[in-house]
Amino acid sequence: MKRFIFLLMILSAWLLSCGQQKPEVVVYTSTDQVFSEPVLKEFERRTGIKVHMVFDTEETKSTGLVNRLIAEKDAPKCDVFWSNDPLRVEILKQKGILAPYRSPQAQKIPDQFKDPEGYWTGFSGRIRVILINKELVSPEEYPQGIEDLLDPRWKGAFALANPLFGTTSFHVASLFVIWGDEKARDFLERIRHNGLQLASSNGEVARWVARGKVKFGFVDNDDAFSMIEEGQPVSMIIPDQNGLGTLFIPNAVALIKGAPHPETAKKLIDFLLSPLAEEKLARATCRQIPLNPEVPPPKGLPPLSSLRLMPVDYAKVARKMEEILPYLRRWIAEK
Repeated sequence: MKRFIFLLMILSAWLLSCGQQKPEVVVYTSTDQVFSEPVLKEFERRTGIKVHMVFDTEETKSTGLVNRLIAEKDAPKCDVFWSNDPLRVEILKQKGILAPYRSPQAQKIPDQFKDPEGYWTGFSGRIRVILINKELVSPEEYPQGIEDLLDPRWKGAFALANPLFGTTSFHVASLFVIWGDEKARDFLERIRHNGLQLASSNGEVARWVARGKVKFGFVDNDDAFSMIEEGQPVSMIIPDQNGLGTLFIPNAVALIKGAPHPETAKKLIDFLLSPLAEEKLARATCRQIPLNPEVPPPKGLPPLSSLRLMPVDYAKVARKMEEILPYLRRWIAEK
């Protein structure tokens, strides 16, 4: 009888443990795994919540996971989308895939980097920079802005990443909104005729500059710093500080509508918007610039408040990105 009671106690304990599943959350992120995973692991360590992470590829940055979220709209498998730019979350908002959530951690983030209806919130981000091979270009010749790509002296000597993906698509769509369609299309046609070298990613642009395949290219500041820290003969310029301004690209986090784990999802969003998460991203090799003014900027970059930024309406840029996709596909095919 004692043995029976003992076995019954073990069985009861086992059944109870089965009913107490460890809390979990599923996050899709287009931010590079090498930068996002340590932040998510820190959340896991601090909270005990298991984080299931799904990462995007470099070549289809953001678009791959966006398409997956659209496909899963009627049966969501994801709780939180951590995008490496606000453009994709705006697209998902417009397609009815997000749920509003106003995190208490968002109070110190400037309103311009938050959705007014609470569907997404921005945090630490990157700026678009010009990476220059300083063995091929002297300081007095350094290009200073986006329209230098039209200068005949740089014919065939500059590069951009594929504008269908990642932050280059964000950059191009922003130009269409700011300049208007006619000027933006004319700009793209003229840089093509000026010998634009089209790479698969910002990382490839940075490697081409470092190897001297091209003299300069537009990349994100994390791509530039990776080459600098490798000891490559490159220099970084923050463009258009006397004109249009540089494009700032914040991360953005959003709650998925119908998320399987909404409460743990909100806890993860709160963590990503916290000063701790922004500080980790600033100190990481990606050197992202915090949006919380209490968190100091990363080494080698000024505070965001001291920079001239391109004026960006994220909702308009998101709509424009979808509108110009057919044109961009034709433009690339003709390239």
